[in-house]
Amino acid sequence: MDAREVLKTYFGYDSFKPGQKEIIDSILGGKDVLAIMPTGSGKSVCYQVPAMLLPGITIVISPLISLMQDQVKALNEAGIKAGYINSSLTDAQIAKVYSNSLSGIYRILYVAPERLESVEFINFAGKIEISMVTVDEAHCISQWGQDFRPSYLKIVEFIDGLAKRPIVSGFTATATEEVKTDISCVLKLKEPQIIATGFDRENLSFDVETVKKKDDFVLEYIEKHPKDSGIIYCATRKSVDSLYELLLQAGVSAARYHAGMNNEDRKESQDDFIYDRASIIVATNAFGMGIDKSNVRFVIHYNMPQSMENYYQEAGRAGRDGEPSQCILLFSAQDIMINRFLLDHKDFTDIQDEDALLIRQRDTRRLQVMEGYCRTSGCLRNYILDYFGEKREQPCGNCGNCHREFKEIDMTDDAKKVINCVYETKGRYGLNIILGTLLGANRARLKELGTINYKTYGVLKDRPESELRMLISQMLLDGFIYQTAEKYSVIRMGNIEPLKDPNTHVMIRTYKDSEPEAWASRRSRRSTDSLTKAGYELFEILRQLRLTVAREEGMPPYIIFSDKTLIDMSIKTPRDREAMLNVSGVGSAKYEKYGERFVDAVVSFLDENPGVVTSIKDDEESSEIRNITSSRRVEYNRSKNRPDGAGASWSEEEDRQLDEEFKSGMKISEMARIHDRTSGGIR
Repeated sequence: MDAREVLKTYFGYDSFKPGQKEIIDSILGGKDVLAIMPTGSGKSVCYQVPAMLLPGITIVISPLISLMQDQVKALNEAGIKAGYINSSLTDAQIAKVYSNSLSGIYRILYVAPERLESVEFINFAGKIEISMVTVDEAHCISQWGQDFRPSYLKIVEFIDGLAKRPIVSGFTATATEEVKTDISCVLKLKEPQIIATGFDRENLSFDVETVKKKDDFVLEYIEKHPKDSGIIYCATRKSVDSLYELLLQAGVSAARYHAGMNNEDRKESQDDFIYDRASIIVATNAFGMGIDKSNVRFVIHYNMPQSMENYYQEAGRAGRDGEPSQCILLFSAQDIMINRFLLDHKDFTDIQDEDALLIRQRDTRRLQVMEGYCRTSGCLRNYILDYFGEKREQPCGNCGNCHREFKEIDMTDDAKKVINCVYETKGRYGLNIILGTLLGANRARLKELGTINYKTYGVLKDRPESELRMLISQMLLDGFIYQTAEKYSVIRMGNIEPLKDPNTHVMIRTYKDSEPEAWASRRSRRSTDSLTKAGYELFEILRQLRLTVAREEGMPPYIIFSDKTLIDMSIKTPRDREAMLNVSGVGSAKYEKYGERFVDAVVSFLDENPGVVTSIKDDEESSEIRNITSSRRVEYNRSKNRPDGAGASWSEEEDRQLDEEFKSGMKISEMARIHDRTSGGIR
């Protein structure tokens, strides 16, 4: 069996996603690998497929219990024997896992990094052939990563202590150049293949909304998307609790999750969300790592996150099935103050003072990057990709800023006044002091500092503060000024030489939202868009069957089959084993467990609705339907002794009824009958 056969047999996919084959081939060739792949791009397949082909066992080091539990459930469902060891197991259960591993039953074993320090585990590792050690969420090993975990530093000691060094592979979704270098060095990767498949998630649409009434925005959004599953992230536990109560009062099926809850309540909330008992979960960033729920259609950030790494990882939990999904960040100036407070109270107990200072500076810089994201008038996707070192020349056309109509304002003279103010401060003060000075604000702090005596005090008092903030953000991007990364950052002079050239202009873009119709026309197409009304009915029948099976098996529904698989099933309407195995995401093991029940459901639906059309998949088929519709109109006109071209004779009511018939899933036999008599047959 080769890699492609493993992919088809166990995972039900006909082909690899971009980058997967290259990574798998490198591992099978005995090379160390560092892979940077966005969430939803199939990182786990890249080590799970080789694990089935390499001799011995693959040890996967994973940071969270929920992450490894979900992965092991999914693997066993796919027919791959796997186990895990973590603190949720009893001593007897752990002994059983060791026994199964030593007997060759398990091909993959997930462990928490802390387990590597256990004498018992080290003794076990010395008795078994370890073909590969895989480090999941590898950014946790870097002090410059957003989720640094000191326990990850023990991984290298464990590998060094093995009698034979295995292949070492590391996987992460978000890593700057600095973090990539750190991972490679700290893990001691030997001449590694470093493979980055790109950070872009094309199915995600990004938006930043500057709103005062965030609760109203959330309620209105959920009302417009009643069937969608979503995550709402809040910066504080208090915000989680208050928004959760608000949603319950509004009749929304919601759960909540934060570190202030006890373990049992957190697990219950997480399970309610994963098992689709609650469509929405409101949470702090304590929730989400390792959550593989594939049908999350939106992620709303109620507050601005502390870093782009955190934001992209959290937003990336939407649309793991590849379907179009929305990532919306609700921004207010208060978010910056909340995050500064949280950073000021960050725990540096086990970190040296010198390192703590560097980390504080890094965190401050990351917060500045996030503020820039919230205030930019440029393409939001390109802003994110640029941060991770991926340059794009053209705007994406699928983010909030790309959907807005902008007008440009020349603020060159205002920019020079900002420069003069920064010059007068001698680089001693931060953004709020400079803004207050330029606006001529009546504040005690400005009087205390003496900026009310500056020549620039009040010189821009006629400008809205929002415009000045946009101007300063643009000047920071252009390098005319810069912001230090200290705890109390200040603004200083940058390269102002270009401003001395009369041909240099500082342009600020302001906008108003496009009409809703414009948004709709640009919205990405979902797989469900190809389903007719009958197709939706079948899809809902299959979803209900999946829920029944999931409850019987004690599994999250998406582990049985993803929404994407059920949509493909609704389109292909398989009547037998061979046809079902051609559905994306249906492998041999899953067919043996569940396939017949889903085939029976499809067959039953088709028998009750003979000849029904469940999908219109592309423009070519839509054109065919239009031709059939036209042919039917011709036949109708002839039956009424009207000229063939008498389109006006077709009444609005008749037109509506015909359209409704097609939407309901017009029977193929009927279409064929009409088409045969009028234009020589249907394809």
